[in-house]
Amino acid sequence: MALKLRRAPLSAEGLAARLHRLHLIKQLTFEVIPLKSLDEALEALPPGSRVSVTASPVKGQDATCEISERILAMGHEAIPHISARLAPDRARVAELAAWLHSTGVSTMFLVGGDVESPGAYPDAASFLRDLLECDHGLTTIGVTAYPHGHPLIAEDVLHEALHAKQALLTDAGIEGYCSTQMCFDPDRIEQWLRAERAAGLTLPVHLGISGVVDRAKLLTMGARLGVGPSLRYLRKNRAAITKLMTSPNYDPDHILMALSPSLDDLGVTGLHVFTFNQVSPTVTWQSSHRG
Repeated sequence: MALKLRRAPLSAEGLAARLHRLHLIKQLTFEVIPLKSLDEALEALPPGSRVSVTASPVKGQDATCEISERILAMGHEAIPHISARLAPDRARVAELAAWLHSTGVSTMFLVGGDVESPGAYPDAASFLRDLLECDHGLTTIGVTAYPHGHPLIAEDVLHEALHAKQALLTDAGIEGYCSTQMCFDPDRIEQWLRAERAAGLTLPVHLGISGVVDRAKLLTMGARLGVGPSLRYLRKNRAAITKLMTSPNYDPDHILMALSPSLDDLGVTGLHVFTFNQVSPTVTWQSSHRG
C-alpha cells in the first residue's frame, strides 16, 4: 500500500501570503486588445469580470470607448485605457470626461500612449491635470509604472512622472493605483518597488503579469510591447526558459510564486493580466487556484 506524503503545515506567515496570493488571483483584471480575436476573448470571460481595454494608436480612442460600452452591457466592469498622446486638445479631454461620466465608468487607466506625433499632451501627467478639472465621475484612476524601464524614456523621468501623477491624484482626492508593465524578473520587481516605496510611493500596486499565453505569441507580442529586457531575463534564467520552451504556454505561477512572500508587504493589491485575447486558458488557470 503506497503511503501518502503529508505536506508540512504552513506557518502563519506562509498561510497569510498564500491567502493573499489567492485573493489577488480571484480578483484579477483581464486585459483585452481591440483585435479580430476580441469576440472570442469576451465570450470566455467569467461573469462579472474586471476587464481592461487597451487604447490602440491605430484604431484610436473611440474603439476603446465602444468596446468598453460593450463590456459594460455584458455585465462586466470595464476599465478603459485612455491615451494622453491620442488627445489632440483640451476639448477632447472634456469629451472623454463626459463620456466616462455618462457611461458610469468608475475606473480608468491612464497611459501616455505609443504615438509618434502627440497632440496637446506629450505625457500622462499633463493630460491628468486637465482631466481632473472636468466632471469625469470617476472614483479611481490607474497610472503606469515600469519596473524594467521603458525603451524610450529614462528611468529618472519615469520615476518623477510616477510621483507627479501620485501627487495630482492625492490633491484631487481621487483613489489611484499604479499598474506595472509586464516583467518576468521577480527580483527586479521587488527591488524596484522597495526603492519606490522608500522614495515615497504610496499608491497601491497592480502587478502586471502575462496570462496563460502561447509561448510564441508571448515572445513576439512582448517584444512589441517594449519588454525586451524582461524577455532577456527569461532567456538567461535557465529554469524559466527551459520550462517555457518545454510547455506550450507560459504559466503565471512562475512570477507569482517567487513574489508571494512579499506581495502583501509591498502593497500589491491587484493583478493586471495581459491575456493577448487568449482569455480562456487564463480563466482555467484562475479556476485552478480557488482552493
